[in-house]
Amino acid sequence: MIEKSGTGIILFEIVLVPLAYLVDIKLTIPLLAILFFTVFFFRDPDREVGDDVVSPAYGKVDFLSGNRIEIFMSPFDCHVNVSPVDGMVQRINYIKGSNFPAFIRKANAERNEIYINNEDGDFKVTQIAGMFARRIVCYAEEGEPVEKGQKIGMIKFGSRTILEIPLTFRFTKNVGDRVRAGETIAVKKNV
Repeated sequence: MIEKSGTGIILFEIVLVPLAYLVDIKLTIPLLAILFFTVFFFRDPDREVGDDVVSPAYGKVDFLSGNRIEIFMSPFDCHVNVSPVDGMVQRINYIKGSNFPAFIRKANAERNEIYINNEDGDFKVTQIAGMFARRIVCYAEEGEPVEKGQKIGMIKFGSRTILEIPLTFRFTKNVGDRVRAGETIAVKKNV
């Protein structure tokens, strides 16, 4: 399945390929490569949703400290973001900032913060636009319920997603681990 925010780009590229063929056949091969990459980038695979708190993104864990985990999404990872828990979207904050390469952690990066609350506490998913992304798509709405694994947004072309969880949970992943959206990433601590 293709993520809906990519359909316009893909249709535009589909129109360009035959036009390029008419102009110069040599242009067709690079445009086809770009088209295939775009389709690959905007894929939205079916996912099985795990237990407890799930990863909001596909990618590689590149930072973990206390109740905060950061996931770097390369251009080859699926960039769909999902809700880590069932809950209510309390607030969404868009913060204008600079666009750095997504593999560099910067505090003043352009970002979208989605606050989700449930009986276990407050969860925050932060979508960060990288230098090439520059486009955060958010499907979550303030005051609306979300289900664990439900699509809440997408970041286009290279980015980072941060998840902050209540202190009553512990992460089950480590720096360097690859994660998939919807996969269990944290469990409730035994108290």
